[in-house]
Amino acid sequence: MKLGFVSAILGDSTFEEVIDTAAELGYECVEVACWPKEKAARRYAGITHIDIEELSDDQIEYIKDYCKQKGVEISALAYYPNTLDPDLEKRTKYVEHLKNMIRTAPKLGVYTVTTFIGRVQDKTVEENLKIFAEVWQPIVALAEEYSVRIAIENCPMLFTVDQWPGGQNLATTPAIWRKMFEIIPSDNLGLNYDPSHFVWQHIDYIRPLYEFKDKIFHVHYKDIKLYPEKLNEVGIMAYPLEYMSPKLPGLGDVDWGKYVSALTDIGYDGYTCIEIEDKAFEGTAEKIKNSMELSYRYMRQFII
Repeated sequence: MKLGFVSAILGDSTFEEVIDTAAELGYECVEVACWPKEKAARRYAGITHIDIEELSDDQIEYIKDYCKQKGVEISALAYYPNTLDPDLEKRTKYVEHLKNMIRTAPKLGVYTVTTFIGRVQDKTVEENLKIFAEVWQPIVALAEEYSVRIAIENCPMLFTVDQWPGGQNLATTPAIWRKMFEIIPSDNLGLNYDPSHFVWQHIDYIRPLYEFKDKIFHVHYKDIKLYPEKLNEVGIMAYPLEYMSPKLPGLGDVDWGKYVSALTDIGYDGYTCIEIEDKAFEGTAEKIKNSMELSYRYMRQFII
């Protein structure tokens, strides 16, 4: 396994600065944010470290050479919109950008794209699965054509008022994954597995690794801290951020020894990236760098 980070934490940095930071701290790879250049709709979104819409052949070679010189690989191109947005104009824009990423990735020597399935948040799971089939079959067909794997993160995107009632990502549980992979049984559609999202959903985050071992294309390391006293006040039907917080690996409730042990059990030897969203380490460049150093130091004990 190779240890990296999601570049969104360095939203104010250039591509070169992201790669330089990775090399300086000892990281071996980076999941590079490739959002369109536009105003962010939420935290850690709208980050553009590679602008795929403006890439020339010379720029592609420059990016590849820069990474090689620094000894840092690109684990995946990252873009996390709601590709099932009920606004068809927005949906079309999101899907087209994702398709452009799929076409561009192999030119950069990258063969994984990380994203969300999306969801129409006021429709049922069953209704969304029908929309998923319609929207995603052409996307996956394109990925097959370009030999690119699409890794879907299991974040429910159900945190704020505007994301209720159903959230903005369908691929949230093992039960739904089975249905998705039955509808589109492609070797190019899989998972970007993040255990933290299962913690606050009260789902076993170890067991699914064994069942879906052939579908795990990319791995996130993000922790979650549950606050029982807050949960007792608001219950599991409340906005999740009322009773939990994203934390650096080792500062929350994920048992990282067991998690990485399970990854070794299933023979996973791909990219693993720390995703930093800990508000306790925001506000200054120094705090952000400290969060990256602490996370690296903690996770490196499990990954050689």
